[in-house]
Amino acid sequence: NMVMSFRVSDLQMLLGFVGRSKSGLKHELVTRALQLVQFDCSPEVFKKIKELYETRYSKKSSEVAQPPPPPRAEALPLPSSYDRGSAVARTLPTPSIDYPALYGKYLNGLGRLPPKVAKPEVRLVKLPFYTTLDELLKPTELVPQNNEKLQESPCIFALTPRQVELIRNSRELQPGVKSVQVVLRICYTDTSSPQEDQYPPNIAVKVNHSYCSVPGYYPSNKPGVEPKRPCRPINLTHLMYLSAATNRITVTWGNYGKSYSVGLYLVRQMTSAELLQRLKTIGIKHPELCKALVKEKLRLDPDSEIATTGVRVSLICPLVKMRLSVPCRAETCAHLQCFDAVFYLQMNEKKPTWMCPVCDKPAPYDQLIIDGLLSKILTECEDADEIEYLVDGSWCPIRAEKERSCSPQCPILVLGSSDVNGLLPPPAGTGENGKATADVVDLTLDSSSSEEEEEEDEEEDDDEEGPQPKRRCSYEKGLVSAC
Repeated sequence: NMVMSFRVSDLQMLLGFVGRSKSGLKHELVTRALQLVQFDCSPEVFKKIKELYETRYSKKSSEVAQPPPPPRAEALPLPSSYDRGSAVARTLPTPSIDYPALYGKYLNGLGRLPPKVAKPEVRLVKLPFYTTLDELLKPTELVPQNNEKLQESPCIFALTPRQVELIRNSRELQPGVKSVQVVLRICYTDTSSPQEDQYPPNIAVKVNHSYCSVPGYYPSNKPGVEPKRPCRPINLTHLMYLSAATNRITVTWGNYGKSYSVGLYLVRQMTSAELLQRLKTIGIKHPELCKALVKEKLRLDPDSEIATTGVRVSLICPLVKMRLSVPCRAETCAHLQCFDAVFYLQMNEKKPTWMCPVCDKPAPYDQLIIDGLLSKILTECEDADEIEYLVDGSWCPIRAEKERSCSPQCPILVLGSSDVNGLLPPPAGTGENGKATADVVDLTLDSSSSEEEEEEDEEEDDDEEGPQPKRRCSYEKGLVSAC
């Protein structure tokens, strides 16, 4: 409230005291001063704000001239190494300074007490579908104010006229959704590496006087696996005041031991078609470089006992089982097989995973390349679904072999009673030496004829006195292969 009541001269004095730029219109100076209070409000800065506020109103209320305030260097001496233009020196508050006991609740519940030593800042990973235009609130830790499980952290900020115009003049991705947006991102408070978006439990976001919808959980198809929530930036634009008025955002979150940080960004949301066009512009790998990679893959390894003479690559996308149109893969992948960039980007636009469908390893957008050699092959080879790369970098199509016909390739002899004696041995029975001859079965006879012959054989066996060897079939009719 003190900062919002300042005149231009007061704002310039405050910003000049901390080494910030003093140029600009009043609303720009107010925004700059509010950001200073939110992020860098050390005890001496707070005292300076109080001095400016009291000096202004004391002149109006008192007719007696007040003595000018003592110089800043005498009130709080600064170390000789302090550079006023680079940063604000941070010291512990003294008893004479009316510094609020609950520092974070003065203006921004997201704030923390100023650290003695500058610590590494939390960084969020870059999202391919979001281009950052401005950082409205750098990642700031959510600090619990009490021992309750459910916590609330408020934050206020104002948009500049330029930012408002960017939002208003941007195109609509769909009815009511602008491409330029103010988004809220939440992640773990971890400074070791860029962090992915991660929501705290029991999250709720209130913008001014309305609650903003947060993505729900994906149902799990596997038994015993908990459903997952897609953690992506939360669009706040439709609930904000697109004017010079300040916006208030309240984040409700569950305090269960883990530390989270939130940030506000002005971004431009991209579509899969725009990312595909950008990839075609800057991500094509020259055919000669791809050919050299093939040679490297098939180069003879002296330590290997098996020589690789070629490698097969399918022209069918593993994602949709259709012929490739824009073959791509990640530079970090060890395989030559490609997937279709069109479907890969569309899939990650709906559910971002950025995993290679061939090797199931990370394939982020900034690592994708379009295979120039395979793109050329797709235009030259339209009648094959697979090719083979050879050791010299050349290739040849692999076409599906025609199925062999199952019809017999040898002549069929139709045997009658007059042909049996000349072509086939005598019927099965006993030979001259008393040994049984080999039985021959005619497989062309149907089951009904076989049953009738078996019945006739049984009647003959009953009439004869001595045991006779069983006759399987007759050779007076049927087909016998000449092979």
